Amino acid sequence: MIQSVTVDAATASPPVATPGMSAAPARPAAGPEACTLPVDGMTCASCVGRVEKALKALPGVGEASVNLATESAQWLPAAGGAAGAAPHLRAAVGAIEKAGYEVPRQAWRLRIGGMTCASCVSRVEKALARVPGVLEATVNLATETAEVTWAGRAAGRSETQAALVAAVVKAGYEAAGLDVAEGEAAAGAPAARRAPWPGEGARVVLAALLALPLVAPMALMPLGVHWMPSPWWQWALATPVQFWLGARFYRAGWKALVAGAGNMDLLVALGTSAAYGLSVFTLLQAWQQAGAASHPHLYFEGSAVVITLVLLGKWLEARAKRRTTEALRALEALKPATARVRRAGRTGDTSEIELPLAQVQVGDEVIVRPGERVPVDGVVVEGASHVDESMLTGESLPVSRGEGERLAGGALNGEGLLVLRTSAVGAETMLARIVRGVESAQAKKAPVQRLVDQVSAVFVPVVVAVGLVTLLGWGLGAGRWTDGWLNAVAVLVIACPCALGLATPAAIMAGTGVAARHGILIKDAEALELAQGLDVVAFDKTGTLTEGRPRLVELWPLGADAAAGDDSRLRALAAAAALMAGSEHPLARAVREVVPQGAAAPPASGVRAVPGRGVEGVVQQRRLRLGSTRWMAELGVALGTAGSDAEALQRRGLTVSWLVEDEAPDAPAARANAGVPPRLVALLAFGDMPKREAAAAVARLKAMGLACALVSGDNVGSAGAVARQLGIDEVRAEVLPEDKARIVGELKEAQRGVRPRRVAMVGDGINDAPALAAADVGIAMATGTDVAMHAAGITLMRGDVSLVAEAIDISRCTTRKIRQNLFWAFVFNALGIPAAALGFLNPVIAGGAMAFSSFLVVSNALLLQRWGHRR
Repeated sequence: MIQSVTVDAATASPPVATPGMSAAPARPAAGPEACTLPVDGMTCASCVGRVEKALKALPGVGEASVNLATESAQWLPAAGGAAGAAPHLRAAVGAIEKAGYEVPRQAWRLRIGGMTCASCVSRVEKALARVPGVLEATVNLATETAEVTWAGRAAGRSETQAALVAAVVKAGYEAAGLDVAEGEAAAGAPAARRAPWPGEGARVVLAALLALPLVAPMALMPLGVHWMPSPWWQWALATPVQFWLGARFYRAGWKALVAGAGNMDLLVALGTSAAYGLSVFTLLQAWQQAGAASHPHLYFEGSAVVITLVLLGKWLEARAKRRTTEALRALEALKPATARVRRAGRTGDTSEIELPLAQVQVGDEVIVRPGERVPVDGVVVEGASHVDESMLTGESLPVSRGEGERLAGGALNGEGLLVLRTSAVGAETMLARIVRGVESAQAKKAPVQRLVDQVSAVFVPVVVAVGLVTLLGWGLGAGRWTDGWLNAVAVLVIACPCALGLATPAAIMAGTGVAARHGILIKDAEALELAQGLDVVAFDKTGTLTEGRPRLVELWPLGADAAAGDDSRLRALAAAAALMAGSEHPLARAVREVVPQGAAAPPASGVRAVPGRGVEGVVQQRRLRLGSTRWMAELGVALGTAGSDAEALQRRGLTVSWLVEDEAPDAPAARANAGVPPRLVALLAFGDMPKREAAAAVARLKAMGLACALVSGDNVGSAGAVARQLGIDEVRAEVLPEDKARIVGELKEAQRGVRPRRVAMVGDGINDAPALAAADVGIAMATGTDVAMHAAGITLMRGDVSLVAEAIDISRCTTRKIRQNLFWAFVFNALGIPAAALGFLNPVIAGGAMAFSSFLVVSNALLLQRWGHRR
């Protein structure tokens, strides 16, 4: 767990070697450029030589040594190199792993405060990347968090966190550790993440009241009212707005300047200071020339109104950004603070005690009363009830839960009293994993964000340069220095890196949040972006498109028993159930499920399983066999016309078994007619039926322009039958688990001259994991295995295959919002900056436009919250 760390920015600095990387260096540190990495998996001197050789082969490495005792590698860069820089460090890690060894990694999450625009994001990422041992650092402006991957062992976590926090503080921002498991801010987290407090709104109101007398004359002039405060009153009104209410821009801008970077605050500070300074200069010059009678044209309203509008825009933006996390906060609110636990006393009596969730242990029996939320994951051991799991799975109707069934923490209990045996607590519960997955997706960057990062890295310097050129152009070219000054101010204040920085993460936050609310867990921002461009959706069959458990579909009495009608059918069913009474085979369970309630199967004796064929035994003095067509052929059973019926059933994708009878074991004829084959009693056909919603789900995907394919390990007949029922055209049957990934690769191939197709794989089993990883987008059912869910980028929280189309639709809507936001942000700057430079925009209008641009971007992303209402 990451604790909060307070670092003195004046004294803190990143350590020379990464803390915790090794117990001791491989050799005494040769200087500040030395870099050390831990290496796992070395066993002998030859391993040492192999790692050293791999490191020395890297460009820029001058010397390398490996210490087997401390399991660490150290190297020095060649002249002019920088071994500890993140790109060089990643190259070293790659070389070590390619040599067959491992470099342990640790993951960090930090809360970052004080960021205002995309340039801030770039600056924090660079500061974190410079900390020795950091392999990757990703900062998200919308969530105000940083995710850091560090090469090192867990022993040095506290020292490393101090170095990371110190690097952020030195760059001019606030930082605090986050608990990776719980996702909650540690003590001392920056206030920027919390809800906008009333004082911020009061500052906006106060700034507006001070700026109103300055801007009112402009509004009254068209009405024929000519009124203007005296020059000194204008100065008195504008000064507190500039240096008190606008002090935040000076502080943040100064930190950026000291760090050798720029941000939105620096642009606002420079622009408004220029307008304010020009006004003060003009005022003093006029005072000296004409005294108190002078009324020069001043620009105090420009600086005061710009600061007021920017403060208003940031306040509205903070409120809008908070709304993008409503879905996540709603999930977090599902977790009760306490649980009612049944514990045994010293005398052996049991009692109910209420404990904080942190004290509940796996194996504890937890009591959930009607109307309460389930506090932990567990299995029902007593009681039955209807449970509302809508916030976890998106299922709108309560579901029935009884003994032996699993419940997830956060579900709402209905009318019954339930007792659960705890199976998971804390960070391992389904609710915690969902929250962690959504937070991770929101913190990561979509591929389209790379372009934004490249632009934001040079945005502020370019804008300052444009402002300087504007001033010199108007001044030197036209001799209009005052106009040039004002136009340069307009250039500085209209430039908006905020909208660029928020365009992508705001949409991703809103999209992943609304998806989680509808039972779709998107764990990867890249999967969210790729899903909108899919061409093919490949499905596993068993458990994904079908129910995953066979059912007895047909039972036909044969031979002499056929004439008895329903009585013979019930006798055959009872006999089959008796033979399979002790078996856990899926077909045995299917037979037992259809035995009428209250009807007991007759006892069976001498029951013996025949591997690969079936089962045999004695039921009510009759020797019976139940098994496959292959076994019947070996026994010499004449199937007659029933054989043709069986083939027809198999073409429908059903599995056929036969019930046959020998002579009774104690009958004299049994010995006299030993070569007589058994006689047919009944034909049983089993099928794994498609899910009710599967056909509609496939039809909807086709309507969305997607091709559907079935990739299954089942036989051609079974797979083909399911595909025909569901309307799937492309079928790959009898595919081994290790070949499914290859099939996905084949599906990606397209005709000549056409781009490779993007493929999504939908599955739920361990055998689907390689294909899920090989697909462009892996989609796993939460009703399946953990291995499949880990390999997938999207998890459907209930076994409803119709959620596949909804996940793709959310992806398309989210990507559309990202494109709209980026278009607005780029066009706004591309048109606004030249317009300001050419004198078409005064500073007041420019400042207002800039202030509301980021608010509009976030508000546009919030429209995704209507997704569930328009379906």
